[in-house]
Amino acid sequence: MAEPVRVQTAKFVTGSTMRHVVTMTATGSVGLIAIFVVDALNLFYISLLGVQELAAAIGFASTLMFFTVSVAIGLTIAASALVSRALGRGEREEAARLGGASMVNMGLATGLIVLATWPFLGELAHLIGARGQTLELTTRFLQIVIPSVPIVALGMCTTGIMRGVGDARRSMYVTLSGGIATAILDPLLIFGFGLGLDGAAISTVLGRFVLLGVGLHGAYSIHRLIRLPDLTRYRAAFRPFFAIGLPAVMTQIATPVGNAYVMAEMAKFGDEAVAGWAIVGRLLPVAFGAVFALSGAVGPILGQNYGARRFDRLERTMRDALVFTLAYVVVMWALLALFSGQIADLFGAHGPAREVVVFFCLFAAGSFLFNGALFVANAAFNNLGFATYSTLFNWGRSTLGVIPFVWAGAQLYGALGVVAGWGLGAVVFGIGAVLVCFRVIAGIAANPPAEEGLPSPPPAANSPFSTGKASTLQ
Repeated sequence: MAEPVRVQTAKFVTGSTMRHVVTMTATGSVGLIAIFVVDALNLFYISLLGVQELAAAIGFASTLMFFTVSVAIGLTIAASALVSRALGRGEREEAARLGGASMVNMGLATGLIVLATWPFLGELAHLIGARGQTLELTTRFLQIVIPSVPIVALGMCTTGIMRGVGDARRSMYVTLSGGIATAILDPLLIFGFGLGLDGAAISTVLGRFVLLGVGLHGAYSIHRLIRLPDLTRYRAAFRPFFAIGLPAVMTQIATPVGNAYVMAEMAKFGDEAVAGWAIVGRLLPVAFGAVFALSGAVGPILGQNYGARRFDRLERTMRDALVFTLAYVVVMWALLALFSGQIADLFGAHGPAREVVVFFCLFAAGSFLFNGALFVANAAFNNLGFATYSTLFNWGRSTLGVIPFVWAGAQLYGALGVVAGWGLGAVVFGIGAVLVCFRVIAGIAANPPAEEGLPSPPPAANSPFSTGKASTLQ
């Protein structure tokens, strides 16, 4: 067994906040983009089989799988927040206990989800628009992949624990290893063994086992931040975990709810339009993987400084994260617009599918600036004791910011209107979330929360919408 690495207990409470943001985001995005690249390759390999229904099935299946993975993402946020805040207070043993309790909670929660959804996979696929042969293919793909949700969820939890301690490099290795394994197995099983769509599903499952193995090595063997608690300690950790985890899960679930509505509207324009949106679904996280990673990277930085009561560094971290988002999105949008035709050609998109892909690259991709701002604000809410706010803003974005815009776009401009509506809805909620977030941070600085175990500030101060005061997470 490897010798545990001596990691500084709270590395984010000193030094340049921009450097911490860039370092954590860069390493996090490598592993994250690797997974998304593999998903894109998965769809690319399937498209080579020349059957449009197969590509559409991947799109429908991904929409449903996003629901289950979103639960894991939300609970991973809770694990990272609790571990980082304990380390910020200098309580490494407590951090390890919270890490172990987080793993137990993750396994139980995602296992229950698998049991609850398994009997209804066909009905769920039908609900979002899959029909005929596409419905059969979607259901078969899900029946293979869905049972592995607890495996990937536990692996994701280890990345949250390692991000909490500031080890972005090993957190990156977890997702990178799963992506590499899947990338190797995909063509082998799809073409070498002639398994087609089943091969893509099997390679996804095997890659998840690799991901978990590497994650356990880093979080348990190296950092010793997974310690299974006894029943008394588990009960003590249960409430704070789910106080963050449940709102964070609700926040994450909002996105696939919105995506499911977009997919249902897109399905009205045929399998080719769905295939085009499926390509966009793979392209978007590859292109903007750094923005996705930023939301996970900024959380531990805020959490450690919150635990160490370095409230002066919270606003600075947020400003640096938003500057990073602006610069990255502008550059990536320009690249997507420049190579929009080549991207569509790469996936063999034609007809409506090509139109959807090119329109996204030229126009809708720019809206990710506001999605990115929303992600960063939500990360701050989750780690500073206002997880309910992230739930409200994300659900607002995924309902009021999706349904009316997408419906109107579909009525006026067809499939391209669906894409345009999806992009426009992000603007209001991205701006609103950032404004409220800075008000929350100003309230924390003006009225510092009580330390853990001490009384909270008076209830009258518990709203950032009041006179600049903010509440704390008990």
